[in-house]
Amino acid sequence: MTRHRHSTRGPAILTALAMAALAAGGGTAYADDDIETLTARQISAKAREALLGATSVHITSKGDLGRPGAPDELDLTLDRAGNCAGSVSMGESGSVEVIKRGTTVWLKPDAAFWKNHVPGAGEAAEAIVGDRYVRGSTEDSMLKGMAEVCDLDTFVNRLTGAPESDVVLTKGKKAEINDVDAIPLTGERSGRTITLYVATEGKPYPVRLVVKGAGAAEATVDFSAYDTPVPAGTPPADESIDLSTLMG
Repeated sequence: MTRHRHSTRGPAILTALAMAALAAGGGTAYADDDIETLTARQISAKAREALLGATSVHITSKGDLGRPGAPDELDLTLDRAGNCAGSVSMGESGSVEVIKRGTTVWLKPDAAFWKNHVPGAGEAAEAIVGDRYVRGSTEDSMLKGMAEVCDLDTFVNRLTGAPESDVVLTKGKKAEINDVDAIPLTGERSGRTITLYVATEGKPYPVRLVVKGAGAAEATVDFSAYDTPVPAGTPPADESIDLSTLMG
């Protein structure tokens, strides 16, 4: 069976886009004033600070996160311990369910994933695995990328770099996003228009990120369930097959 590293393209791009929207705020702390009275840059700084303090988050996304016409979908809960649970879809290229606890990863690809990501051996692999998960360790080169995708520390640490003062943010009118009142902050970077919605009640968490590129390319990323634990359940032994066995 040919070894193929599972794609982390969608999550990696999400991280970069979030960084562009949040890093413009810098690391300055502000008093707990009514967030609606603050400037766009001050609100961005508070959102960045809140995200850096989160222990876990649920992320869902839809849209063209890579090349136009190739929409990705992500539904993933991840935490600072590197645990995660959810799914990643790459449109016609297939989808995969993901569970990670510690250094152990369980993946359940669909038929399209096997066909497109394991050319020449996908049907054989699918026949062997059936409806089970493939189980392996993040020490395996094939699964190493999952350690980064599932780690909230990796996600938020990328936001701690130097402030990007060249990003000009504009504050918009308050809107309701998934039953949460939020203030939109809009800016442009690398040919993309980025709008970050920040909650106005409770902690000023980011609740939505909308990215519009050239043409019809657009992606929407929602953040929710902050500090809610990642589901702890893992597949029983008889519902998974070890990666080394499959490779053999």
